[in-house]
Amino acid sequence: MKRATREVLIGGVKIGGRNNPIVVQSMTTGDTRDIEATVSEIAGLEAVGCEIIRVAVPDMVAAEALGQIKRRIGIPLVADIHFHHELAIEAVRQGVDMLRLNPGNIRDEAKVREVVGAARKAAIPIRVGVNFGSLPPVGKIGMARGGSRLQDGVNELAKSGDARFNDGGYSVADHMVATALWEIGILEALDFDDIKISLKAFDVPTTVDAYRKLAPLVPYPFHLGITEAGTPFSGGIRSAVGLGILLAEGIGDTIRVSLAGDSREEVKTGFEILKSLNLRSHGPTLIACPSCGRADVDVLKLAAEVDEALKGVKTDLKVAVMGCEVNGPGEAKDADIGIAGGNGRAVIFRKGKKVRTVPESEMLEALMAEVRRG
Repeated sequence: MKRATREVLIGGVKIGGRNNPIVVQSMTTGDTRDIEATVSEIAGLEAVGCEIIRVAVPDMVAAEALGQIKRRIGIPLVADIHFHHELAIEAVRQGVDMLRLNPGNIRDEAKVREVVGAARKAAIPIRVGVNFGSLPPVGKIGMARGGSRLQDGVNELAKSGDARFNDGGYSVADHMVATALWEIGILEALDFDDIKISLKAFDVPTTVDAYRKLAPLVPYPFHLGITEAGTPFSGGIRSAVGLGILLAEGIGDTIRVSLAGDSREEVKTGFEILKSLNLRSHGPTLIACPSCGRADVDVLKLAAEVDEALKGVKTDLKVAVMGCEVNGPGEAKDADIGIAGGNGRAVIFRKGKKVRTVPESEMLEALMAEVRRG
C-alpha cells in the first residue's frame, strides 16, 4: 500500500496523499537563459509524457527568463535554486510552481524567512533536496534552527539502533536523514509545511536506506531519484533497481530517472519502471519473447519492428510478440493483442480469442492492424 502523506499541489498536479498517481518528472539539460532552446526541450519532454519539469537557475538572467518559459509550456515549472535567496524570490515573482532548494545553504535566517514568505504568498511548495554530493559536515548541522525536528528524528532512529551521531559511527544514510530533518525543521519553525522531500545518492543501498529511515518520521511526500545514475543503459538499470525497491514498498510520490543523455529517455524509463510495477499505465506495453532454438519465426526482428511501430501509439495496450508453441499462445492470449509464431505462420489473438492466422511475411502488418483497432 502506498505511504499516506500530506497532499502537495504543484501547478495543477496533485502530489502525495494515498490515491494520487506517482508523477514522472525530468530536468532540462540546456541553458535556462536560452529561452527558445529551453521551451523546445520542454515541448519534447511533454510529448513523451513528462508531467513536471525542473530547470536550473544559476543567475538572475536565468531567473528572469522563467516567466517567459512558464507562459509557453503546459506542465508545472520548478526552479532549482542553490545558495542565493534573491534567485528564489525572483523565481516566485516570475510565476514558477515550486522551488527546489536547501534552506540550510542560504544560512541567513532573515533570507530564509523572506523566501518562505514569498512561497507562502504565492501558494507554492518547496522541495527540500538533500543530495549525497553536497551534505554539510555533521557537526555543522544547525541544532538551533529547526533543532527540535532534528533531535526528535535522531531520538527515533536511536530507538531502532540505527543512529550513532554522538560517537561518529553514523552511516551516510543517517547523515542524509539528519540533514533532511534539519532542513525541514527550518521551514517548520517558520510555520511552513507545504513541503516535498528528496534524498538522493548514486549508491542504491544508501538511497534506499535513507528513504526508508525518513519515511516514518515525517508526513511529507517524497520525490525519488538515484542521482547521477549514469548513461541510459547503466543508469536506467541502477534507477530501476533503486526506485523499484522503494516504489514496491509504497514509498515515493514523484520520480526522476537521472540519465546522462537525452532528457526524454528519463521520462520514458520512468514510465516503464512504473508500468512494470502496475503503478501507472502509459501507452502500450510490449511483451517480447527472448527467442531460443524452439522459435520457428524471426521473433527478434519482429519484436524490434513492433517496438518501433508502437512508438506512435498512445493507447494503453499490452502487446505480446511470441515465437513458439510452448509459452507463445498463453502469453499472447493474456495480452490485449498478441501474436504467436510457428512454422512459417502466426496466430493473432485479441483479448484471449484467436482472430486470424497469417503467413510470416504478413505478421507485422496484421498485428499492427489489430493494434490500430484499439
